[in-house]
Amino acid sequence: MIKAVFFDIDDTLYDTSGFAKLARKAALNVMIDAGLPLSSDEAYKILREIIDEYGSNYDKHFNILTKRIFGEEKPLLIALGMITYHNVKFALLRLFPQTTSTLIYLKKQGYDLGVVSNGITIKQWEKLIRLDLHHFFDHVITSEEAGAEKPDRHIFECALEKMGYDAEKCVMIGNKFSEDILGAVNVGMSAILVNSELKEPEKEYIEEKGIKIDVISHIGELKDIL
Repeated sequence: MIKAVFFDIDDTLYDTSGFAKLARKAALNVMIDAGLPLSSDEAYKILREIIDEYGSNYDKHFNILTKRIFGEEKPLLIALGMITYHNVKFALLRLFPQTTSTLIYLKKQGYDLGVVSNGITIKQWEKLIRLDLHHFFDHVITSEEAGAEKPDRHIFECALEKMGYDAEKCVMIGNKFSEDILGAVNVGMSAILVNSELKEPEKEYIEEKGIKIDVISHIGELKDIL
């Protein structure tokens, strides 16, 4: 019997893909107005290269950008970019439909709720607080805290230890097959894929390994499963 439910955050509880691009472009436009000698398209191309190189959780993308363009960091431009990015990002922050009602339902059913997320601990808590979801979760386990990123089994083992349940009593909800689903299954947890569809190679892998997972189109469907 399932006792604990773990969630990924980005693109599982809320739509991060849509607003991130808008927020980055808004930040770059402000930096360009303040003296960054690039077109909007040029700046975004370079920023995307930096994000791909350093990862989306790195917190000094604008520092690297100004250093590449000017040969040194430009504190004013960096600050303008950061402030604009965060202002736009949080203005656009929206939960997927039925997220809050589903979490309320799960708590009323007696499930312990947790988060397993790749990212910086303070940043992940900030997202949950701004989304007004922090009070639903008993534990938030991040890759920074665990010293390992999903799908590494260590981050899931840390989550199980913190929650105090054996793997077979826990289920992981996430939108990424390789990170969330396989990572959880590999430590003995159940897993549910949400807001995503299985690719053919993934379907073949599941069939070959005899893995049982559920696939749902939105988080509200958890009420019919759990």
